Amino acid sequence: MTADAATARIAPLEPPYAAGVKEMLDRWMPPGSGIEPLALFRTLAVHEELAARMRPLGGGILGHGLLEPRLREVMIHRTCALCGAEYEWGVHAAAFGRPLGLTDEQLAATVHGDAGHPAWSDAERAVYRLADELHDTADVSAELFAELERHFDARQILELVVTSGWYHTISFVISAARVELEPWASRFPSRAPQAPGGEGS
Repeated sequence: MTADAATARIAPLEPPYAAGVKEMLDRWMPPGSGIEPLALFRTLAVHEELAARMRPLGGGILGHGLLEPRLREVMIHRTCALCGAEYEWGVHAAAFGRPLGLTDEQLAATVHGDAGHPAWSDAERAVYRLADELHDTADVSAELFAELERHFDARQILELVVTSGWYHTISFVISAARVELEPWASRFPSRAPQAPGGEGS
């Protein structure tokens, strides 16, 4: 679900913030970003204790992982696209995906493509397939697990699985609360028009 389908069901906190909330929101945001705290973070801050417990895992995935950041972002973008979480997909496309070198073609492929898209390396393709299998089956096939072991060690595989789970959680919050899109973030790309004679012609 795209977040602009309706106004927010759970209104994010607005300034002036209580002292403890302001400190927490400052910790969620990158130092010196100059951007107002994200609507997602201000929504989570409605339950201050819950938000405080969530932050270490989210920050750890983004800032202290063993995966190459680009591979992490393939997992995040594909998971958010599968969940219809345009808000989080767009924040990551603008703040992480493009700065890490994901092209417009690759970003579009996380929404409308598949693991066989020629834009992906073998390792990226394995991550893409993992995102799909976890979303569709809550499991990993023996064949895919063997493929993952060709590219990643056990710690990295665990990190990929936890990243998938975390961004399902974030996507559920976004959809249930109807978190409104950030004005500076990217939007889901339109599906490319099909060539004459293609499917549906």
